[in-house]
Amino acid sequence: MSPAKEVIDILESVLNLKGRSAGFAADTPLLGNIPELDSMAVVALITGIEEHFGFVVEDDEIDGTTFSTVGSLTEFVQAKLSA
Repeated sequence: MSPAKEVIDILESVLNLKGRSAGFAADTPLLGNIPELDSMAVVALITGIEEHFGFVVEDDEIDGTTFSTVGSLTEFVQAKLSA
């Protein structure tokens, strides 16, 4: 499974999107556009990503642009996996 698909699956699960993620693409906006993605959900999403991919996300590694789109979040995950 590709990292993009895995990220979308994590979004679906953590945010309980009830299948809405099926239409997500790299340019799908996240933060500010998905009501379920509030500040508490961001923390849960980071935890879900850490657990799924097996790496730790430091506070200074992320900001709002990380959660701008599905693509930006996927790029962050891919960079962490490559490090």
